[in-house]
Amino acid sequence: MATFSEAPAGNPKAGEKIFKTKCAQCHTVDKGAGHKQGPNLNGLFGRQSGTTHGYSYSAGNKNKAVVWGEDTLYEYLLNPKKPPPSTTSPSSPGISAQSSHPSFTKDPSLRRVVKYIPGTKMVFPGLKKPQERADLIAYLKEATSSD
Repeated sequence: MATFSEAPAGNPKAGEKIFKTKCAQCHTVDKGAGHKQGPNLNGLFGRQSGTTHGYSYSAGNKNKAVVWGEDTLYEYLLNPKKPPPSTTSPSSPGISAQSSHPSFTKDPSLRRVVKYIPGTKMVFPGLKKPQERADLIAYLKEATSSD
């Protein structure tokens, strides 16, 4: 699977249309707005999953501790509910037993965080087209900035 660095350039205008048709039913991006079925996404980039004040997250979302950025969103939006690979070590739940697995690394600053969050409450099936994911991320970068 391609990474965000290999993705096509995103178009925020196209991403806004995607957000309105596929995301706005459950999420808002407006600063200070309340939560819907899903959390408010304002301030999303750089935030750890499961930490938006006032929203009741699944244990999977809280425990995964994904830090949202372009790379993590690009992978997550492909298939949010995709189950984890069967490479988990019983002694270290959530850590890959195969150091060569692309979703894990020992250095957290270099980690390509996993492509999914097992146990998420989000019912969204994902965006399979790389262009749509890139467009949505370009929109979210602009719309969720807390500046």
